[in-house]
Amino acid sequence: MLTDTFARRYENRPLFNTVGPREKALLVQAYRIINEQLFPYYGYDKKVDEKAKVTWTSLHDRLTMELGIKELSARSYSYQREWMGKPHTYSGWYDMNLVCENWITKEFSDDLDPDVFVKRRLSFVELAFREREQQITDINRQLDRELRTAALQDAARKRNTGLRIPGTIQSNVDRARRNNEYINTMFQGHVHELNERFNQAGMPLHYHNGYIQITIDSLTQTQIEQPFWDAVKDQKWANVSTDMATAIDVRDTGGRDPAFYAGKALESTIKIISNEKTWVTGKEKGASDYLNHLESKANGRFIDPWERQILQAFFNGVRNDYGHGPGSDPMPTMTGPQTDQAIEFCMSWIKSLIKRL
Repeated sequence: MLTDTFARRYENRPLFNTVGPREKALLVQAYRIINEQLFPYYGYDKKVDEKAKVTWTSLHDRLTMELGIKELSARSYSYQREWMGKPHTYSGWYDMNLVCENWITKEFSDDLDPDVFVKRRLSFVELAFREREQQITDINRQLDRELRTAALQDAARKRNTGLRIPGTIQSNVDRARRNNEYINTMFQGHVHELNERFNQAGMPLHYHNGYIQITIDSLTQTQIEQPFWDAVKDQKWANVSTDMATAIDVRDTGGRDPAFYAGKALESTIKIISNEKTWVTGKEKGASDYLNHLESKANGRFIDPWERQILQAFFNGVRNDYGHGPGSDPMPTMTGPQTDQAIEFCMSWIKSLIKRL
């Protein structure tokens, strides 16, 4: 199975010309976040957590497949030592987190390419955070069922005792909800720490929704990009998130038509909202028909006419021109600032539309 990695996406975009103290510190810090916070390899009893072992092994195997190598570092050991006057061979297997640690924190040497060296290790960091994010997504999907089960347990306890659950005793429903909030809050704290570590290392990188990507500037990141990624975290916006991530990757690696993917993300948002509001008739042929639903007075004017004009102009002037082959006409192109503006435009509108739900 193919795995999307930071190293492959940014293979042709040089980012690191040296591996100095800041890069080394960042890699150690990132490993420790993963090993001590995301997937602790040992439980409170100091024994190997088998679930964590499975996760570490999966991360190792998926990355080595993409890098075309068998192991990140030696997985087994064998040595001889004299015992009772005779040589004895001792062999075994290293714990998988140590295999990964030895590779991630490997000392850089001048015969290595610094850009490849750092990008490959950041790929492991990206995969680990993506894995934990997917686990949390799965946990969140189960929340409604857990709350229903917890409510039944609370009702049964009330029937058996004939007493209302006192405020000092936490109900099963409250416990399930708070546990879910704790898991999500903790992960967001880990993400925030990783991004702060990037900032401290002077790396123009940012992790969000499963990907490490280049960020243009701190102001854009704070006011536009991060609020956008926060808005599309729910699984129903997965296609929106994926298309926008593709737009940024294509832009940052000099690919063609990044605005096209940003426009796809915006159009998907409009369609999802129309579906959720049960406005879809099945006769829609394009973005314009979906915008009609959003502007409709009968539907409560989800957007005003002047807003519809702005969105329609974008689809007419950007999405349509760049989404279709030009034939014999000159290939349409955008300048760097125009591309940034198109992506930021779509991010801002997507965030605004989602907030209105």
